Amino acid sequence: MSTASVSGGSSASKKPLVIVLAVVGIVLIIVGILYLVGGSAVPSFLIAGSHVKKGHHLARGGVALVVGLAALVGAWFSTKTKPASSAS
Repeated sequence: MSTASVSGGSSASKKPLVIVLAVVGIVLIIVGILYLVGGSAVPSFLIAGSHVKKGHHLARGGVALVVGLAALVGAWFSTKTKPASSAS
């Protein structure tokens, strides 16, 4: 078994993870911006059960932005390949 077959298989298995992290990150950033812009821009299912019916949801928007950025950074780091070690 060569190292090329092992490293090739690991990069192919990371592709679904990268796609999921990128999509989740983008969606959370959009939702975070909607929360910060105004309560009227947020769909009603996102504020259902909230005690704040009108106005800004700064805490929810901030958390959505931070988690969205973390997901995008995770996707970016998942695409990085480790340098091949030279075996002598």
